[in-house]
Amino acid sequence: MTGQMLTIEKLNSFYGRAHILFDVALEAARGEVVALLGRNGAGKSTTFRSIMGLVESRRGHIAFAGQDISRRPPHEIARLGLGYVPEDRRIFTDLTVMENLEVGRQPPRREGASWTPERLFALFPNLAEMRDRPGGRMSGGEQQMLTIARTLMGNPAMILLDEPSEGLAPRIIEMMAHAILELKKEGVTVILSEQNLHFASVVSDRAYVIEKGRIRYQGTMKELAADEDVRRAYLTL
Repeated sequence: MTGQMLTIEKLNSFYGRAHILFDVALEAARGEVVALLGRNGAGKSTTFRSIMGLVESRRGHIAFAGQDISRRPPHEIARLGLGYVPEDRRIFTDLTVMENLEVGRQPPRREGASWTPERLFALFPNLAEMRDRPGGRMSGGEQQMLTIARTLMGNPAMILLDEPSEGLAPRIIEMMAHAILELKKEGVTVILSEQNLHFASVVSDRAYVIEKGRIRYQGTMKELAADEDVRRAYLTL
């Protein structure tokens, strides 16, 4: 891993008059998997939405692949190669799996992996068996896989996964973990927001813990596993 793919400094975000994020600082190196951990409502999704330019009222510095994206609109950020998988999936329910994938297609990039439907079907074998199935006739776990696959059709250098394991059956969570580790092998940088510490520990190199919009802890997954006080204070329900 050489160089930083994402660097965030002093990120403050607001919804109306409500101050949600307070001086958030976070970074991810090329090819690294980083977990943003915290309870429900801690600020994880707002952090992702702020990175993608979806929170209009924000200040601070965000650099992606060496470019300042602090004030860029979402479509420009996506075109630079930053993929985003929101928590609510947002697939096109009337379109088939193949049609959903085509919606996400972007030209290959100089850096990073180049994805095709066939490569994605190897990554998510379940999808290969339902190429012509409408998205609305898929389970929640299958829809989650399809959302990630559609995002990868944009050939991103980095991907933000918001709560990828939430509400999924254990078998699907295991497949999701395998897919994230395969993305890492391909050199894709991944930041995932999670409440599931076990899932995060399987796939992540490092972790940040957020609580009430502030980063309370950062360290390797091994260090976090050894710090019972941090886990009890910020992660246990």
